Amino acid sequence: MATNHFQRAREFFRRHANACKTALLFLALALIGLLAAFNERTPSLSSLRVKMLSGGPSGNYFTVVERLGAEARRRKGSIENLPSAGSVENVARLHGGGAQFALVQDGMEWPAGHTIELIGRLGTPESLVLLGREADQIRTLADLRGKRVGIGPKGSGTEQVVRRLLPVLAELQLEVSNHSVEEQLALLQSGQLDLAALVIQENSLLLSEAIRAGPLQIANFDAAEVLARRLGYGRAGVIRAGNYDPVRNLPPVDKHVIQIDTLVIGNGSASWSATQALITTLAAQVPDFVRFNRERGNPSGLPLAPAARSYFESDGPDAVGVHAPWLVDLMPTARWIQLIFGFSVLFNVMAFWHRFRLWRIDARRVELQGQVMRLFPAGLTSAEIATQVPGAAQPATETRNEVDRLLRELEELLTICREQSLSLLVPMGQEMSYRYQETLIVDLLRDLRIARVGLERE
Repeated sequence: MATNHFQRAREFFRRHANACKTALLFLALALIGLLAAFNERTPSLSSLRVKMLSGGPSGNYFTVVERLGAEARRRKGSIENLPSAGSVENVARLHGGGAQFALVQDGMEWPAGHTIELIGRLGTPESLVLLGREADQIRTLADLRGKRVGIGPKGSGTEQVVRRLLPVLAELQLEVSNHSVEEQLALLQSGQLDLAALVIQENSLLLSEAIRAGPLQIANFDAAEVLARRLGYGRAGVIRAGNYDPVRNLPPVDKHVIQIDTLVIGNGSASWSATQALITTLAAQVPDFVRFNRERGNPSGLPLAPAARSYFESDGPDAVGVHAPWLVDLMPTARWIQLIFGFSVLFNVMAFWHRFRLWRIDARRVELQGQVMRLFPAGLTSAEIATQVPGAAQPATETRNEVDRLLRELEELLTICREQSLSLLVPMGQEMSYRYQETLIVDLLRDLRIARVGLERE
């Protein structure tokens, strides 16, 4: 059954070869027309229509996504800011399909069996700090013994970081509890908490105001590098003395903290052009975003999104995607180039095979013509053999058999020539080469048949 379908399809294409070629030509012209009609003459981020999980309305993540949204709107795109309780909730909600992207802390526990991709790292890390009314007195880990510590809301990245450190700090007998950032600051002021843990940018407005307004202070982690190694991610950092108030010298000494990168992640549901448009927006807000991610690599353990890898390797967005985002959403430019190159190779091979077959037909015709001419007196042309009878160099029966063989082979060659002239391998306009061969074969057949009739009269 399959063979019959194949044969019918082959017969259809053989009979309608020219129509198929014309259809392919018009299809190519139509695609070029669509490309010209739908391209972005003035590049914008109109392909960016996404939702992004951030954090609490008073937190840094929320502010970052708000700025990204403003930049996207300025360039005809849209990033909807979805507030959340923090990184852990963002990871959980991301694979639920309610958003395409999220901001999270490095070191999250990535759920197995779900598609989570890395888009990139923000260039400025956050710091794990401990705020307290008398935190300047804390210089070593032993000074934390028995302290009441707020570790952020449930589901927050702060909670996850602190709980990962608790086994290391078990002998300090810390009393930890979950509260929102605002609640923790209020509990510090009332004395119900000794310290509040925050994962926050060191120059954020919330932290700066809390230190300048007093009496909150930042605890020092002399063992920050050791703790960062125990976490398995992050690195030691320093908040310099006087960073928040150089006149009053706040903080009074350098404060060693643990720095943690902020990741932009996705669930793979956004299109190629939307992902690259988001990176363009990030690069506009974080000037070193592309360079930082290209040089830093990807130690997160997450797969890097293909659109992000292409962006970083090319040091910019897909050139075609800037003007025709719908085209790269069908297939990235690199694949289009590979496809075009493949078609170019295919067409060259087809043209070579066409010329080879035509050469073989011509060579076979010349060979058969030579065999025909050897049956007749020397010096005759092909057109003159119709008036002649083959010579008597061999018995008449053998001569007739030889002429019959030549007639059969010429007829077979004529059939092959006709079939190959209708093949899709023949470039448009090159059918005349086959027509010329057909004419020569037909003329030789006609003259040889007339001569064959003359043999019967002998």
